[in-house]
Amino acid sequence: MDRKLAAILAADVVGYSALMEQDEQGTFERLKAGRKELFEPEIARHHGHIFKLMGDGLLAEFSSVVDAVECAVALQRGLAERNAAVPEDQRFAVRIGVNLGEVIVDGEDRFGEGVNIAARLEQIAEPGGIYVSGKVAKEVEKKFAFAFEAMGEQRVKNIVEPVAVYRVNLHGQPRRRLLKARRLRNRWLMPAGLAVFVAVTAGAVLGIQGWWKSSGAAFDEASIAVLPFDNLGGDPKWERIADGITEDIITDLSQSDHVLVISRHSTNAYKGKSVDVRQVGADLGVGYVLEGSVQASGDRVRITAQLVDAATGEDLWSERYDRADEDIFAVQSDVTAKIANTLGSVGGVIRKAQFKLVQHKPPNSLTAYDNYLMADEVAFRPVGVSPRMG
Repeated sequence: MDRKLAAILAADVVGYSALMEQDEQGTFERLKAGRKELFEPEIARHHGHIFKLMGDGLLAEFSSVVDAVECAVALQRGLAERNAAVPEDQRFAVRIGVNLGEVIVDGEDRFGEGVNIAARLEQIAEPGGIYVSGKVAKEVEKKFAFAFEAMGEQRVKNIVEPVAVYRVNLHGQPRRRLLKARRLRNRWLMPAGLAVFVAVTAGAVLGIQGWWKSSGAAFDEASIAVLPFDNLGGDPKWERIADGITEDIITDLSQSDHVLVISRHSTNAYKGKSVDVRQVGADLGVGYVLEGSVQASGDRVRITAQLVDAATGEDLWSERYDRADEDIFAVQSDVTAKIANTLGSVGGVIRKAQFKLVQHKPPNSLTAYDNYLMADEVAFRPVGVSPRMG
């Protein structure tokens, strides 16, 4: 069994299945053209080679980690230029992960943890983003003008130990700002900072959130608006089901201690309208918007849901639920509970998005709620896992 050290780049297209549903032939042709005109030439130019294609994704190997990161940046910038020249509904958003590690060589293929971690980094990266492991950041951070933003240690699927994750700042943040951020982080980790952090943790465990709400004090908690789900068919029966799903999600989310949900009365004004979620966020003063649809075909029903950051318009999460409609009320109950739990639980999508934002704030700008989030992270973290502070 041959082994060697290599830099692995993993990339895939975000939302490829949805694009294929809308225009299968056109999407396939654009993907193929993108590979031939951008990905293959850039990877070759940076002395790498593709060793696996996976539908909408690929894995490439580089002997130099510097080449791998430079290639990732070139790919994202090249894709942004290509997207600017095509209609919005035809644009590709790509996630990229880069890792440095030992791989097993099996002919033209590569296996092992070095490959697996690159693939997991790609899966947690945001659309248009590049995530690299701590090994990569350590090797190359002094060699580029752009910075590497610490995302903390992340637990990824099928990898036992947490992985130190860094996001590549594509906007060319000067290195001196990165050093300043590190000094701020180190200041926070000094004993005095730790004492404050432990005190806040204790407050969280004793129920500080409940006290804040009952006292009427300002509490900048995560907030969400659930837009009326669309009925994609003409049957009035499914219109009622769509309304019921919307109401059940609002009801279930209202039971969560971790999000504030806008009442259905406020969101019903958007029913049947094509809206910009950023405008909805501004109108209702919420940070997140959930939209979805119901579509019946034969004896099957498909329910889709999508969470969007109301400030940026970025898709944070989406899911599709295909069920038999034998007992539609059981289906409705099951799906709405899953959606509410995925979004509003202590380990849910919204909570993670909020904590991710807090990680990048300097200590002197943290609000009371930011401190509460970090305390909660400690309170609910498994024993032996270190804090994921940037």
